[in-house]
Amino acid sequence: VQLQASGGGFVQAGGSLRLSCAASGRTFSGYTVGWFRQAPGKEREFVVAIKWNGETTYSSDSAKGRFTISRDNAKKTVYLQMNSLKPEDTAVYYCASGRRIISSTMSRSDMYDYWGQGTQVTVSS
Repeated sequence: VQLQASGGGFVQAGGSLRLSCAASGRTFSGYTVGWFRQAPGKEREFVVAIKWNGETTYSSDSAKGRFTISRDNAKKTVYLQMNSLKPEDTAVYYCASGRRIISSTMSRSDMYDYWGQGTQVTVSS
Protein backbone atom coordinates (compact mmCIF):
# COMPACT_ATOMS: atom_id res chain seq x y z
CA VAL A 1 0.00 0.00 0.00
CA GLN A 2 1.34 3.42 -0.96
CA LEU A 3 -0.13 6.51 0.65
CA GLN A 4 -0.22 10.07 -0.62
CA ALA A 5 -1.24 12.83 1.78
CA SER A 6 -2.43 16.16 0.43
CA GLY A 7 -4.51 19.18 1.30
CA GLY A 8 -2.21 20.96 3.69
CA GLY A 9 -1.67 24.68 3.53
CA PHE A 10 -1.65 27.96 5.35
CA VAL A 11 -4.75 29.06 7.24
CA GLN A 12 -5.63 31.57 9.91
CA ALA A 13 -6.71 30.50 13.36
CA GLY A 14 -10.33 29.44 13.37
CA GLY A 15 -10.18 28.33 9.78
CA SER A 16 -10.59 24.90 8.24
CA LEU A 17 -8.67 22.51 6.05
CA ARG A 18 -9.44 19.10 4.63
CA LEU A 19 -6.62 16.66 4.24
CA SER A 20 -6.79 13.64 1.97
CA CYS A 21 -4.90 10.38 2.09
CA ALA A 22 -5.05 8.48 -1.17
CA ALA A 23 -3.94 4.87 -1.30
CA SER A 24 -2.68 2.82 -4.18
CA GLY A 25 -1.49 -0.72 -4.51
CA ARG A 26 -3.10 -3.49 -2.50
CA THR A 27 -6.66 -3.52 -1.38
CA PHE A 28 -7.36 -0.66 0.96
CA SER A 29 -10.65 -1.64 2.51
CA GLY A 30 -9.23 -3.94 5.16
CA TYR A 31 -6.84 -1.37 6.60
CA THR A 32 -7.13 0.97 9.53
CA VAL A 33 -5.95 4.46 8.60
CA GLY A 34 -4.61 6.98 11.04
CA TRP A 35 -3.39 10.55 10.97
CA PHE A 36 -0.37 11.61 12.95
CA ARG A 37 1.39 14.93 13.13
CA GLN A 38 4.80 16.22 14.01
CA ALA A 39 5.59 19.80 14.94
CA PRO A 40 9.13 21.19 14.81
CA GLY A 41 11.17 19.97 17.73
CA LYS A 42 8.43 17.64 18.93
CA GLU A 43 7.74 13.97 18.67
CA ARG A 44 5.19 12.58 16.28
CA GLU A 45 1.79 12.36 17.90
CA PHE A 46 -1.45 10.60 17.13
CA VAL A 47 -4.38 12.67 15.88
CA VAL A 48 -7.23 10.42 14.76
CA ALA A 49 -7.84 7.04 13.15
CA ILE A 50 -10.60 5.11 11.45
CA LYS A 51 -11.10 1.38 11.10
CA TRP A 52 -11.58 -0.31 7.77
CA ASN A 53 -15.38 -0.30 7.99
CA GLY A 54 -15.60 3.40 8.79
CA GLU A 55 -17.73 2.69 11.84
CA THR A 56 -15.05 2.95 14.47
CA THR A 57 -12.95 6.04 14.96
CA TYR A 58 -10.61 7.15 17.70
CA SER A 59 -9.47 10.68 18.34
CA SER A 60 -6.88 12.34 20.50
CA ASP A 61 -8.13 14.83 23.05
CA SER A 62 -6.78 17.68 20.94
CA ALA A 63 -8.82 16.54 17.94
CA LYS A 64 -12.13 15.77 19.61
CA GLY A 65 -14.88 18.13 18.61
CA ARG A 66 -12.79 19.79 15.91
CA PHE A 67 -11.44 17.09 13.59
CA THR A 68 -13.48 14.50 11.73
CA ILE A 69 -12.10 11.50 9.90
CA SER A 70 -13.97 9.65 7.18
CA ARG A 71 -13.17 7.24 4.40
CA ASP A 72 -14.35 6.22 0.97
CA ASN A 73 -13.08 2.72 0.32
CA ALA A 74 -14.25 2.79 -3.28
CA LYS A 75 -11.96 5.77 -3.86
CA LYS A 76 -9.26 4.39 -1.56
CA THR A 77 -9.19 7.72 0.20
CA VAL A 78 -9.40 8.86 3.80
CA TYR A 79 -10.28 12.42 4.68
CA LEU A 80 -9.45 14.54 7.70
CA GLN A 81 -11.70 17.54 8.09
CA MET A 82 -10.10 20.01 10.47
CA ASN A 83 -12.17 22.87 11.82
CA SER A 84 -11.50 25.60 14.37
CA LEU A 85 -7.79 25.30 13.72
CA LYS A 86 -5.36 26.67 16.28
CA PRO A 87 -1.73 27.72 15.95
CA GLU A 88 -0.77 24.66 17.99
CA ASP A 89 -2.16 22.49 15.19
CA THR A 90 0.75 23.59 13.03
CA ALA A 91 2.68 20.49 12.03
CA VAL A 92 3.43 18.08 9.24
CA TYR A 93 0.51 15.68 9.03
CA TYR A 94 1.10 12.08 8.05
CA CYS A 95 -1.36 9.37 7.17
CA ALA A 96 -0.58 5.76 7.87
CA SER A 97 -2.29 2.42 7.46
CA GLY A 98 -2.13 -1.05 8.90
CA ARG A 99 -4.13 -4.26 9.05
CA ARG A 100 -3.26 -5.65 12.47
CA ILE A 101 -4.65 -2.75 14.45
CA ILE A 102 -7.32 -3.28 17.07
CA SER A 103 -9.30 -0.55 18.75
CA SER A 104 -7.00 -0.32 21.75
CA THR A 105 -3.92 0.18 19.56
CA MET A 106 -5.23 2.73 17.07
CA SER A 107 -3.12 5.51 18.57
CA ARG A 108 0.17 3.59 18.45
CA SER A 109 2.38 4.59 15.56
CA ASP A 110 4.33 1.32 15.74
CA MET A 111 1.20 -0.59 14.75
CA TYR A 112 1.03 1.08 11.33
CA ASP A 113 2.85 -0.55 8.44
CA TYR A 114 2.64 2.06 5.69
CA TRP A 115 3.21 5.80 5.86
CA GLY A 116 2.62 8.69 3.50
CA GLN A 117 5.09 11.50 2.91
CA GLY A 118 3.32 14.14 4.99
CA THR A 119 1.63 17.43 4.23
CA GLN A 120 2.38 20.72 5.98
CA VAL A 121 -0.35 22.51 7.89
CA THR A 122 0.41 25.99 9.15
CA VAL A 123 -2.04 27.93 11.30
CA SER A 124 -1.34 31.58 11.97
CA SER A 125 -2.60 33.43 15.02
